[in-house]
Amino acid sequence: MRMAMPSVPGVFLGLISVLCLGPSATRAQQPNAPPGELVRLTVANEIAAANHPNIHHMFLSHRQTPKGSQTHVYVETNQALAGMLVAVNDQPLNAQQQQAENDHLAWLLNNPEQLRRKAAREKEDEDRSLRIVKALPDAFTYEYAGTENSTPGLGEADDPLVKLKFKPNPAYNPPTHVEQVLKGMQGELLIDSKTNRLARIDGTLFQEVTFGWGILGHLNKGGHFIVQQGDLGLGDGAWGITRMNLNLSGKILMFKGLSIVSDEVLSDFHRLPDQLTFAQGVQILKTEEQKLAHENQAPESTLATQHHPSN
Repeated sequence: MRMAMPSVPGVFLGLISVLCLGPSATRAQQPNAPPGELVRLTVANEIAAANHPNIHHMFLSHRQTPKGSQTHVYVETNQALAGMLVAVNDQPLNAQQQQAENDHLAWLLNNPEQLRRKAAREKEDEDRSLRIVKALPDAFTYEYAGTENSTPGLGEADDPLVKLKFKPNPAYNPPTHVEQVLKGMQGELLIDSKTNRLARIDGTLFQEVTFGWGILGHLNKGGHFIVQQGDLGLGDGAWGITRMNLNLSGKILMFKGLSIVSDEVLSDFHRLPDQLTFAQGVQILKTEEQKLAHENQAPESTLATQHHPSN
């Protein structure tokens, strides 16, 4: 899944956006392997899954923040991620809000350079994501911490999940500022023991993390995130992110405050054609918008019939 993520400042959410859709490369259970080897095998599977750029889905995103909630429909395409806001605080958009969404999509369609820039930003996020995930086996030390059962949206049905605790590897030297955040993070991983896929990562910043000697910014101690993924139940082995919970604060460029508090649930996944242009994705969004509008009007029509029965 190539989701457009906010920059925090770009590297922290790398752990999130790389949990991509796609079949695992290896199905091998490793209950007796050293934990570091299990992580290395799992990371190899995540990278293999990320190398399926032509696997596209449509899905719903419901994101709750202290200011309220927003629901989007997203469509993955060969060019960029197409998205449309469809509800605010669980209420359908009014006519003005719907028009604004359509105008923005039309603007992207009619401005190839802006669409190219959007795609470039998404590609940069993906590249940072891969750097972060590739670093996981070396950036941390791991120890087994028991097991959990899979649940809908977490791992694959009926697969046992292996829990690993992780903390920074003191011998690890981050090659760039992208990986610097890992030096201040500790937490837990859940790995599906049959598919060797990351089912959940739960991380906490136990110390402040700076970027570019503090010039680019920092993330405050106590920042926390949970990201989970699982089999989408589509029958093709595809996995996807199903929940992201973020509570992060800090500063960017020394003076610009940063605060992200959100809980996002992704659901209602549908497989789409492998070759899909952005324009085709927009058309799918508009069709879905009309479908949702019809569904929202149906209860009103039923209520009106109840109040005004025919003679």
